[in-house]
Amino acid sequence: MHELSIASAVLESALSHAAGRRVSDVRLRVGGLRQIVPDSLTFYWDIVTRDTVCEGSTLDLDLIDARLACEPCGREWAIDMPIFRCPTCGGDKVRIAAGDELELESIEVEEEPACTG
Repeated sequence: MHELSIASAVLESALSHAAGRRVSDVRLRVGGLRQIVPDSLTFYWDIVTRDTVCEGSTLDLDLIDARLACEPCGREWAIDMPIFRCPTCGGDKVRIAAGDELELESIEVEEEPACTG
């Protein structure tokens, strides 16, 4: 259910950057380690955007696979399960190389109509 709070936080950020202009698209980068259910996030997006300039906007999710990197040998690999040992050297000094992202990458706003007055 943390998708509701994430949708609300993304909405607040989009609203502050849109400055009252209608938003048509929001792009979000989501790492695999964030344990976000994309359909659930989209569902909550449609709810939290009601009666805002983001209503009807598309929430595009760029899903980033989880990857680890071994510090001693430099190997980087994708993971399905969080097993924090390097498959090359067996080392346990690894860092998350990708998959922990939760970034508002961009928002598309509609241009304000030109003043013809």
